[in-house]
Order: sequence, then C-alpha cells, then structure tokens
Amino acid sequence: MDSKIALITGASSGIGRAAALLFAQNGWSVVAVGRNETELNNLRVGLGDTLGTIRPHRADITNVSQIDHLVAETVRDFGQIDTLVNSAGIIKSGSIENTTLDDWDTMMNINLRAAFHLMQKCVPYLQKTKGSIVNVSSVTGLRAFPGVLAYCVSKAATDQLTRCSALELAPKGIRVNAVNPGVVETNLHKRGGMSADDYQKFLANAANTHPIGRAGTPEEVAELIFFLASEKASWITGATYEIDGGRAQTCAR
Repeated sequence: MDSKIALITGASSGIGRAAALLFAQNGWSVVAVGRNETELNNLRVGLGDTLGTIRPHRADITNVSQIDHLVAETVRDFGQIDTLVNSAGIIKSGSIENTTLDDWDTMMNINLRAAFHLMQKCVPYLQKTKGSIVNVSSVTGLRAFPGVLAYCVSKAATDQLTRCSALELAPKGIRVNAVNPGVVETNLHKRGGMSADDYQKFLANAANTHPIGRAGTPEEVAELIFFLASEKASWITGATYEIDGGRAQTCAR
C-alpha cells in the first residue's frame, strides 16, 4: 500500500481525536478506535479534502477478544501496521486512603494493561514495517500530584513500559516513545467526575501552574505524536517527552 497505517486508540475525543485527524490529513490511513461510535463517525466530517482516510472501529480496549479482533482486522484489511498510538485513558480522583480497588483496577486496566496488550499484539506487524509506538502518558508520570494517586501510578508505569519496551524492540527496528502532557483542554477530567464549574476553574488555574500561562490543546500534543511516529524521529526511542507548558519544571504550590 502507498499510505502508512496508524492504529490510534482513544480516537473519539481529545488527544486521540486530534491525532487521528492529523495523521489522516498527512495522508495516512487511520484505524480510529474508541467506545463512542457517534463521535468516531464524526471524525470523517473533520477530514475535509485530504489524502488519508479514517476507519472508525468501536471497541472496548480492556476486552482481550476485541483487541485480538481489532489487530487482526486491521492487518487483514490494510496489510500492515506502521504506528500504534495508545491514547485511550481515564482519570479519577482518589488518595492512598480512599481510592477504591475498583477505581484502581479500572485505571490500571485502561491506562496501562490495554496499552501493554496492544503493543504486544502489534509487535510482529510493526517489526515488518520497522514501525513505531507512541504512548500518551502524562506529566503525572514524571511528578507526584496529590489526589490522583492511581492515575499517577498508571502513567509512571506507562513511562517505564515505554522505556523497557524501547530497549527490547530496538533490535527489531521498532521505536517506542511517550508524550507527557500537562493540563490539556479535553473531556478527560469531566468524564472522571469533575463538574463543569470546577473544570473551568481548573483550566483557569493552569495560568498559574503552567509557566507558559495556559492549558494546552489536543492539536499541540498531536503534532508531537505525529513527529515521533514519523521518519523525522528515526533516531529517537525510549524517550518520554514533556509537552506541558513547563509544568514539570515547577515546584508544588
């Protein structure tokens, strides 16, 4: 096939959605994975006149059989996989004292286990294309933040998964990197239980917590994801890239 193939999870909203559109706008064929079928179908509306395509694929990435089917169908229909972008994720508040086991397991299953499983399943096909993996982590993987313990742990583990697998897969020609965003204006926190009013206050406070003075946009993070997936990043692997308006450089306040 002339075009490259990207498999992108979390594509129905936020960073995953922006990445799916950007890859397609640059001529890639994108398998856009998510749970919201309506939003996945709406991705095509945002394409406009581009060289690439987007194929929506509704799936629960915590379901083993659905992941197996997703990877098999992608290879069957497109013949290859060039890039895997693990962008699906959730957040819920909770401390060491009050995080429930159910919330812990849910965040680990979506943010970490599903990414690991997809990486594992895609390796044989990425080896054939000398492809790449980009994991969407968080500034919370690099720094400790109170009140979101399980989320922080899941993202720190994602960073280590990125580094360890990068070493293991480099001899196969597969690059593995991660992006670590600060606060980005998406639906992540509202879906995690934050009220609309509290979320607006949270975004406004980004002017204080991020040295650049604002929250980021999904499109800004998508640009870094696309770069890391591209041949322009052919000598980069095992990196966890801060894209956070300077947030990781600040002291607690």
